[in-house]
Amino acid sequence: MGFFKSLKGDHPDTIGSDSSQTYAPPPGPPPGPPPSHQRRTDEQFAPPPGPPPSKNDYLSPSGPPPNHGDFVPPPGPPPSHAQSSVDPPPYHDWTVIEDTALLPPPPSLGYTNSPAGNASLSDADRAHEWCRMHPLIKPHQPAPVQYNSVTHGDISLVKPREYQGSISKKSMGSWAGSTIPGGQDACLLSALPCYFPVMDSPLVTRTSKIIYFEVKIKSYGRGRGDDASSLALGYCAVPYPTWRMPGWERGSLAVHGDDGRRYVNDTWGGKDFTSAIHAGETVGLGMEFSVPDTPPDYRNSLANTSNIKVDVFFTRNGSKESGWNLHEELDAEKDLGVDGIDGQFDLYAAIGLFGSVDFEQSILALAPSLTFISRTTSETGGDKVGKRHEDLVCLPLQLHSGLI
Repeated sequence: MGFFKSLKGDHPDTIGSDSSQTYAPPPGPPPGPPPSHQRRTDEQFAPPPGPPPSKNDYLSPSGPPPNHGDFVPPPGPPPSHAQSSVDPPPYHDWTVIEDTALLPPPPSLGYTNSPAGNASLSDADRAHEWCRMHPLIKPHQPAPVQYNSVTHGDISLVKPREYQGSISKKSMGSWAGSTIPGGQDACLLSALPCYFPVMDSPLVTRTSKIIYFEVKIKSYGRGRGDDASSLALGYCAVPYPTWRMPGWERGSLAVHGDDGRRYVNDTWGGKDFTSAIHAGETVGLGMEFSVPDTPPDYRNSLANTSNIKVDVFFTRNGSKESGWNLHEELDAEKDLGVDGIDGQFDLYAAIGLFGSVDFEQSILALAPSLTFISRTTSETGGDKVGKRHEDLVCLPLQLHSGLI
């Protein structure tokens, strides 16, 4: 008992210091951030004297920059303003009216439709698509027997499936045909071209070439009331949609008898040309290909533009009535050009018909060169002073029926 008490009295709480001693905190601030991060509230900061370094006063060196030196411009005006010894051209006097006779005639005004038109829009759309799918055939070299037949007028006609009526041969170079009332548009084409560029082009032969054919119209309608009937004469490059009148689609031209208008690659309403073609008349259409009046232009050659001069003429009852230059000024908005009929492709004779038409003694005249002959030329007498009577040499025709 006393032993344990003695141990208890020797407890370590008496080691080191007296229990009644008080402790004081060490001097200085408590441990914390390093002295360099300590803020001193009693210290005031002031900016260094003078402007910031970037604002120091800078004085540029005296004199021009080193690369300029002492430069003096050369004497006189600049080269582009050099004085010329040639006087400038005089100003145009706008008060003077020029002679318009030297200018080309303005383009003929076309129509958007024909007063005698009877074709449907669906037929037109079908033909446009057909032409898009069937491009024009390139000209070919005819066999000697073929070319000999053409130059002698021994040419057949091809009867398309759209043709509704009959055709009969009367004699060598004479035939007759008749279509039914209400017949649809149909286009008869010659079996061989009337014009071969390979053989007939004036750029090859250096001479002119005329093709021509004519048809005598016996009657229209045959007295069956107001049946719309007529005939058209023209030329076509092939292939051509034979359910369309010549002149309406690409690569074709024609004169139409119902409205007297001419159509050149014209699916609209044609252009004024002549009066309507009546029963009892004999009408013809020809084309003359000749060497151009001016030398071929190199730029036109690059643009694949024909350099052949082409004149189209129309006859009525044996007299040359009217015509036009194929390369006349065109309406840029409506005209579709003369591609296919400007002497660069084979051309076939074309006869378009619709309704009931009786025609006979159709004579096809094909000439290998200029074939206008003067029957009577009188400068002081004749029917009329200065009148020139011209006829065409007519050659025989054969008829051939078939399907294309």
